[in-house]
Formats: sequence, structure tokens, C-alpha cells
Amino acid sequence: MTELPAVHDILQASRALGLAASAAELHGGLCGWLAAGGADVQAWPAKVLADDGLPAPEPGSALDRLRQAVVAQLEDRDFAFELLLAEPGAPLQARTDALFDWCRAFLGGFGLAADKRPVLSEEGEEALQDLARLAQASSDQFDSADEDEDALAEIEEFVRVAVLLLHGDCVMGARHRQRLN
Repeated sequence: MTELPAVHDILQASRALGLAASAAELHGGLCGWLAAGGADVQAWPAKVLADDGLPAPEPGSALDRLRQAVVAQLEDRDFAFELLLAEPGAPLQARTDALFDWCRAFLGGFGLAADKRPVLSEEGEEALQDLARLAQASSDQFDSADEDEDALAEIEEFVRVAVLLLHGDCVMGARHRQRLN
């Protein structure tokens, strides 16, 4: 199961659990949590949003399917990982805001799951710093010009690859080190 649920379905499930997070924020936080080595647990919103009082999503719900899809995508050897940002066809500014919100949530989830100082490659360190810079960015610098569409697509691809790199450093690398010992 590697296909992500629709943004609309995630928003409905989020509201049903009383979460005040967008689909991009939930996906970003979950990806950060898992990329840093956080546990794949049904009650992931409580972990990712740092609120132990949050209920676990129902099995088979959109939020549960989101978790399953993200785990499968991060583990996929064909690099099938994709970002979940906004509804298809959303205006450029909405997609840009969603990307920057995604990056902020990723950093939050990553920070909650990572050791105080995770073992990162030089490229991983740089990717994490770049994600932090993106988390501080604003959509005010974008308009509807074609070059901004291209720039957003390039940034999305960078973020996608950065997540896979960080997951490789924190999760895949740790597994490899354990097998060597």
C-alpha cells in the first residue's frame, strides 16, 4: 500500500479526531518522525503532535492509511516517496504555503524522534539545514509566473530527495550498522 489518501480524506479524518493540522502538516510531521527513526505506531498523531491525549486513528481510516503508505514509500527501493501538500489544482500560493508548512512539520517530527545528535552524513546535515531554511520561507516571494511553477517543482523534488537521504542516514544506516555488529 504505497498510495497516499486524498488530501480531503485526511482533512476529514483530522477534524474527526479534533486535530488542528492540515494534511501537509500531518504528512510532514509523520515523515519527519519516521525519517528520524520514530516508531511505526497506530497512535502516531500523539507522537508527532507531542500530545499523548490524542486518540489513535481507527484501523483503515485515512490517517491509518497515510501512516501505512508513508512507511511503505520510505522503505521502497524505487524511491516512490511523494509529498502530500494540497489538493491537485490548488493555486500556486496555496501549494507553496503547504510545502513550507510541510517542512516545518517535518522538522518538528524529526526533532521529536531523533536522538539529541543523530548520526548524519555530510549530505544529511546539509539537507536538514536546507529544510530548516525552507521552513522559514514564505510564499510571498512566489506569484503565478511559469518560472515560479518550475521553482516550486524543483523545491518539491529537493525536499523529496532530502527526506529519503535523512531516512537513509537515520533508519537504513542504523539497520546496516546493527547488521555489522
